[in-house]
Amino acid sequence: MESHQIQPESLFPAIAAQIRGALSTFHLAAVQAAPPEAREQDPELDRKAAVMDQSYYRLLRLVNLLSAAALPEDAPLSLQNRDLTELVGDICDRAGDLAQSLGLEVRFSCALPRHVCAVDAQLLEQLLFHLLSNAFKFTPSGGTVTVELRVHSRRVLLSVTDTGQGIPPERLASLFDGYLHMERQTPAPCGMGLGLSLCRKIAERHGGMLMAESQVDKGSRFTLSLPDRQVEGSVSDVPFDYAGGFNRTLLALADALPVQAFLIRNQS
Repeated sequence: MESHQIQPESLFPAIAAQIRGALSTFHLAAVQAAPPEAREQDPELDRKAAVMDQSYYRLLRLVNLLSAAALPEDAPLSLQNRDLTELVGDICDRAGDLAQSLGLEVRFSCALPRHVCAVDAQLLEQLLFHLLSNAFKFTPSGGTVTVELRVHSRRVLLSVTDTGQGIPPERLASLFDGYLHMERQTPAPCGMGLGLSLCRKIAERHGGMLMAESQVDKGSRFTLSLPDRQVEGSVSDVPFDYAGGFNRTLLALADALPVQAFLIRNQS
């Protein structure tokens, strides 16, 4: 009998679905134990529930990240013509509200009142939120994160610049390799090293590239370069929701936000 070796990455979607199901059950039980109306009346209950919400969103974010990283290279993109000025501006508005809990300011710089380009909006949002999450984690209170959108030489350039601690030159070479480096565990905060690898994959799947530049103690800039193109059809304004109906912004930034961001007033 011929045997076939199962590749671990082929199991990720099924495992992710099982974990999401368990997390949904956990979250439902947590909501029933601490309903919104009770949290609004009891600050101590709200604080305890916020800790559970933070853990829930962080685990769900990690599952989504692992699942996305396992997507096959030939999986088709859902390209639609989107107004990037509106799309990116909306993300910055949502992220900026939560950045205040970290003492950070998010600025959106764009001279284009409107610019339509063909992108997979869900993947682009995932990429931008991950870059923002990294910027939030490595920028001290009082700092600034600037998102700039511009067009040059038939390319769309989207950059995220922070005033944080920067990246040592010896780490820049392997920044996108997708492996866990134990030396990155210090200083905190840190991650698994998968997010930037996924961001580069998203950029390349769009026919673009992701570049990084940094200076220690001065900050970092990540720039996404995409072909400025459109596909046949009308401009799409259909919203999407990859968070299963929950707060997408809290989910996307969960790894960077303090527990205060998960209080009931920030759950809307």
